[in-house]
Amino acid sequence: MKLRPILLALFLIAGFVYVTTGTRWSPWNIQLRTPGKQWTSPEAVQSAGLTPEETTNISIYRSASPATVFITSTVYQRDWFYQVYPVRESGSGFLIDGEGRILTNYHVVSGRAPGLEVTLEDKSKYKARVLGVDQRNDIALIKIEPRAKLPFVKLGESENLQVGQKVLAIGNPFGLEGTLTVGVISSTGRDIQDENGRRLEGMIQTDAAINPGNSGGPLLSSTGDVIGINTAIYGPGGNIGIGFAMPINRAKAMLTSLTSGGRAMRPMLGVTTIFLNADVSEALGFPAQPGLLIQQVEPGSAADQARLRGADREVAIGNYVIEVGGDLIVAVDGQPVTGRNVLTRVMERKHAGEPLRLSILRGRRKMEVTVTLGEAPQKL
Repeated sequence: MKLRPILLALFLIAGFVYVTTGTRWSPWNIQLRTPGKQWTSPEAVQSAGLTPEETTNISIYRSASPATVFITSTVYQRDWFYQVYPVRESGSGFLIDGEGRILTNYHVVSGRAPGLEVTLEDKSKYKARVLGVDQRNDIALIKIEPRAKLPFVKLGESENLQVGQKVLAIGNPFGLEGTLTVGVISSTGRDIQDENGRRLEGMIQTDAAINPGNSGGPLLSSTGDVIGINTAIYGPGGNIGIGFAMPINRAKAMLTSLTSGGRAMRPMLGVTTIFLNADVSEALGFPAQPGLLIQQVEPGSAADQARLRGADREVAIGNYVIEVGGDLIVAVDGQPVTGRNVLTRVMERKHAGEPLRLSILRGRRKMEVTVTLGEAPQKL
């Protein structure tokens, strides 16, 4: 019978708590409260409301952001009175080792090597020098002399990227340092022209926001590896959801050349091509198989020396005008041409001076041609 007064006291306390706070109370579920706030552990606060994808984004940013740098360069121009004055331009880059080697775009450093300055995440500044460039692929390797080991990113693989794959871009758009944007790969194998009219082949298209100042920054996969170098945007001004990055395998090929030969010796075939499917090939008088139709052959290039033929006239097919009369490349080093990227992928693994085997159709006649690749221009 002694239990009855205890139970009565507990129910009276519960009633008092409910009346004064509106909260039901149970002696078997005790919660400590402070006015207006329930106690929560620090671990729960840090992860509250974050999805697994958000947690991954944060982790990748925290890892890659310290290795992303801000590059400013000085270029000298003349005013209306022919007086020379300095103009500062900016871009991004990323550290690939702890000794201060940085990958960026060629156009970020072109013609301005004496005035390069790199700012790290901790705001420390260093003068930089150019180690090598790949002008054709808009890539440059520069070097600073750090006072201590630096954080760096891991170079990934750009061979088998998939449309829809998640990507993250880090850079310094409009001088806003350490900006992260997230998107997907919108397409691969895009051929574009830069502002100077240079043709950039096999680019990664992404809807991750890329703006002026992002050039040279890393495009990262969902595992945090660098798969591309942010290079260009579509249209004037800022981002409209169409940006382009150079596949990282191009840079890896340049790094291999620099390591083995002391300077970048990027290969050059010297042709421009368009991809034809089997139906269009047959309509143009070739056997019904896909291939790369040569449009132009650069005079004096490796392709010119191998006597490859470019177009000599134009024809209209539907709403398109195509230059015809050139050779149709149907295989590269034994790999059938099934898409526009085959030649680009093979060239990524080549060096200047190496042979390239091409199977071509000249009209309906099939020919095997071996081309000794030339060296792409390497000038600042």
